[in-house]
Order: sequence, then C-alpha cells, then structure tokens
Amino acid sequence: MFETYGPAFFLTLFAGLSTGIGAALAFFTKPGNTRFLSIGMGFSAGVMIYISFIEILPKSQSEFIHVFNEPIGQSLGALCFFLGIAISFIIDRLIPDDVNPHEFKSNSEIKVLKAKNASLHRTGIFTALAIAIHNFPEGFATFVSALDSLTLGVPIALAIAIHNIPEGMAVSLPIYHATKKRKVAFWYAFASGLAEPAGALLGYFLLAPLLGELTLGITFGIVAGIMIYISFDELLPSARVYGNAHTTILGIVFGMAVMAFSLIAFTLI
Repeated sequence: MFETYGPAFFLTLFAGLSTGIGAALAFFTKPGNTRFLSIGMGFSAGVMIYISFIEILPKSQSEFIHVFNEPIGQSLGALCFFLGIAISFIIDRLIPDDVNPHEFKSNSEIKVLKAKNASLHRTGIFTALAIAIHNFPEGFATFVSALDSLTLGVPIALAIAIHNIPEGMAVSLPIYHATKKRKVAFWYAFASGLAEPAGALLGYFLLAPLLGELTLGITFGIVAGIMIYISFDELLPSARVYGNAHTTILGIVFGMAVMAFSLIAFTLI
C-alpha cells in the first residue's frame, strides 16, 4: 500500500507545506524584490495550463470514451472540466474579499491595516483559514494525479508548491506585524498548508472503493478545471502584481517549455 500511495501522499505534503517556505521568505526578503516571485508565479501557471490541456483533460475524455462512444466521452470530459472551474469559483465566492488570498490589496489598504493591529491579526488568521479551504481541492488534485502517474504528479506538485509560497507570505506577514512574533506567524502559515495532505486523504477514502474508468474520467476533468481556474484567477494576476507583463510571459513560456520537454523525456525513459 505504501509503495502505491506513499509517493503520491508525500508529493501532496511537499506541495502543501511550501506555505512554510513563503512564511520564512517573508521575514528575510526585501519587500520590493518581487521580480523573481513574478517569474515563479508565471512558471507555475505555465505548467498548470499546459498539463491541464495537453494531459489531464484528454485523460478524462479518454476514460469516458472507454465506457461510452467518442462524442459522448469528449462531452462528459468537457462538462467535468467546467464543473471543476465552477467548484473553484463557488469556493472563492464563499470567502470574503478582504481575507481571500486571490483578492490582492493595494499598498494603501495594507498601510491602514498596519495601523490597526487587531484588524491585521484578524486578516492573517482568516487568510490562513481561506487558504486552507482553497488547499483542500488542490491537495485532492495533486494526490489523484500522482496516484495515476508520477509523470503528472511531480510537475503538478511543483506548480502547486510555487503558488503556495506567496500564500504563506500572505498569512505570515499580517500576523507578524500584529504580534511581532515570527514563530507564531510561521506556524499559522505552515498549518494552513496542512489542508492539502488532508484533502488528499479525504479524496482517497472517498474514492478508493469507487476507482474505475468513470470515476477517473470525472476526477481528471474536475482536476483540469481546478488547475485552469487557479492559473487564470490567481497565478497570472499575482504574477502581474509582483512583476510586469514581461516577467509574467517569461515565466509562462518557461513553465510550458519545461513541462513539454519533461513529458517527452518521460516517454523516452
């Protein structure tokens, strides 16, 4: 069982706990030095967009085609893809804008919060909860992808890990400024990442008895939708915030290129 599920779980754990990396970087990185972060976010988006359209969505449609004919299989895969987008959108709408990690704050809003430590502390705590909610489906997506193929799981885990770094910063900085305690801020950010392995475990216990062509078709379609939503709603806008159009497109193209040649390399091994 460990040989089957262990690598998938540890990839998900790695992706989730990268919020701790973001928390640590927040204490030692200069506030204006965000160019590299912009490229990293673009890279993560490039990986997710490429692998979703080239590998995960076609896998979903292929599983459905094994059960139904081609037109129905392709249609069901597409429906599950948009269902994944809808699920991510609903989760986003249920979280208030002021603590949603996808809703970026202006410098003036951050300065106002810094002047009110209680508000700043609340922002950090609720941002941690919001990120934990977001991380549940991400953990499920990483785990199921890695369970099917490490060729899919490794790049998805890497992309999720990169995108979790600024989320860790979003949790730790407000709490640190409010409490002046780095350890407290770090552990809040670290704990928010534990939702990803929790999502993996929940997904496993729910789906393990039901795994089959139909279940995999539904799962991969939803996973592709989640990945695309994360890319266009969070990663690309934040890449522009942390850098500019050139750093963003540089990261996207680099991410797609690494993903493309990685998939080719795996087929040759």
